Amino acid sequence: MSPRSRRRGVALCLALSVLLAACSTPAASPSSAPPITPAPPPTTEPSPSPAAAFPVTLTDNEGTTVELSAEPQVIVSLTPANTEILFELGAGDRVVATDDGTDYPDAAVALPDVATFSSVDVEQVVNLEPDLVLAGGLGFTPADAITQLRSLDIPVLVLYAPTVEGVYKDIELIGTATGTSEAAVALTSSMRAEIDAISDAVAASGTPPRVFYEIGYDATTGAIFAPAADSFVAEMVTLAGGDTITTGDPDTYEIALEKLIEQDPEVIVLGVNPFYEPTPEEVAARPGWKVMTAVANDDIRTVRDTEITRPAPRLPLGLRNLATTIRPDVTLPAAP
Repeated sequence: MSPRSRRRGVALCLALSVLLAACSTPAASPSSAPPITPAPPPTTEPSPSPAAAFPVTLTDNEGTTVELSAEPQVIVSLTPANTEILFELGAGDRVVATDDGTDYPDAAVALPDVATFSSVDVEQVVNLEPDLVLAGGLGFTPADAITQLRSLDIPVLVLYAPTVEGVYKDIELIGTATGTSEAAVALTSSMRAEIDAISDAVAASGTPPRVFYEIGYDATTGAIFAPAADSFVAEMVTLAGGDTITTGDPDTYEIALEKLIEQDPEVIVLGVNPFYEPTPEEVAARPGWKVMTAVANDDIRTVRDTEITRPAPRLPLGLRNLATTIRPDVTLPAAP
């Protein structure tokens, strides 16, 4: 599998809430979107965030108990979302390595890469002598790498939030793990307030349009990829003021053209990034698509999807951009 195809897998995982492992910037050729079979969402919530104190015992998103004897000083982050959270909480100066999908903030981009979507350089991680590794759940970080690191007595927290509420809990969990609980609670309170304000504004502004958020499209086969039912992306579209069109199945991300036509989206939103850049003109020219209301009315819009699909501190920005794209008629509350 080529690097771009692997990155497309990341994009889909991330853009799709049940996976999204802490998603990275989506990447792939514009016409390629391989189907994926996600793992079920985690059943164990992270442990509550007590006041910063060590030693501390935490429970990660997979239900694993992790003990930290002292505040971590050498941290390895294996997902872009976890990296963003660490830097936002003021722990960025303790991060010594990340993954090759990390693109924000700038200070993190220069750090050495010890992981890709498909692999972790365990030897390199071990040589850094970390006292905390933050990994991605639902397959984002390979399970065998997590097992190897733990077998060497390296504390590994596995994180992936399948819901917006889960993002808040993971941020506070990371805050507890890094001794930055106060900053974490302040951050989640700010995020929650802004997201709620945006959602309330669009909810009070009339009937939501039927929205199809395109995750991927294969021009060769005609395969269309949409948010799964109850997924992270579906929740974001709903919060942004859309009546979300999903595949109807929590474990399926491919939707048949016939079903999409039956749902008849009034707005089509294309989540774009440097590696996936479909244009409204290309969508309108796809075989069979012109019968849909969104295509007939030229209501095909683009939005940068990184902040929308990555469960990290910039989620309010992503929601604001998405709400503006779906409901340009609504005046949103000013950003804090």
